[in-house]
Amino acid sequence: MSPVVVAGLAAASVWLAVPPPVRRHPASPLAPAAVAASEERPRRWLWSGLAGVGAWAFVSGRPGLVAGVVAAVSVWVVLGRAETPGQRRRRERLRADLPHVVGLLAAAVRGGLPPADGLALVCRALPGPLADALAGLPPRIALGVPPADVWGSLAVEPALAPLGRTLARSARTGEPVADALERLGRELAARARAEVEDSARRVGVRAAVPLGLCLLPAFLLIGIVPVVGGLLEALR
Repeated sequence: MSPVVVAGLAAASVWLAVPPPVRRHPASPLAPAAVAASEERPRRWLWSGLAGVGAWAFVSGRPGLVAGVVAAVSVWVVLGRAETPGQRRRRERLRADLPHVVGLLAAAVRGGLPPADGLALVCRALPGPLADALAGLPPRIALGVPPADVWGSLAVEPALAPLGRTLARSARTGEPVADALERLGRELAARARAEVEDSARRVGVRAAVPLGLCLLPAFLLIGIVPVVGGLLEALR
């Protein structure tokens, strides 16, 4: 393989290793998830190309060309089905902001505002991906769309499905919205605390692995090797 190709592959690998910057698209007609997917598409192309070139270089010849095409297509399909870093960051941000939005919405409804008006006020107070995902719901209700249908549309976003189910159930059954939102806020806060505790425990486990890898050679050299050497000397 020529030095130019090697240098190009190295540069592409470095570019892929650097995470893309987070950019806001306030005037984009695309949904936030679609915008994130469009930002990751160039990296998907490059990953597929690198896989194809690597398979072709490893096999070489006409079989290498076939292997390169198969590898490139396989990587393209796998990356298309996998969650992109932008989508993962958006999902984590939605889940982190949802308890705060639910708490503020419950307070607004408890203060006498309708759920749609309260949600519009909360979206203006807490800008971000969650506000972008929820800001289009109050205008739909103002245009006459049944509230249960509007709230039920949140089910397409797994992170927002609990809020959508709670508001839709209250709209259909007449359950007090403030009580339902406060109950949901407590559940989301408890779930967030449990996830933080799980993450802290996972950090402890991950930190023990490199520590064990550092101590194991020293233990072998100081504790095991002298004992084995002494036994061999005694046998001789």
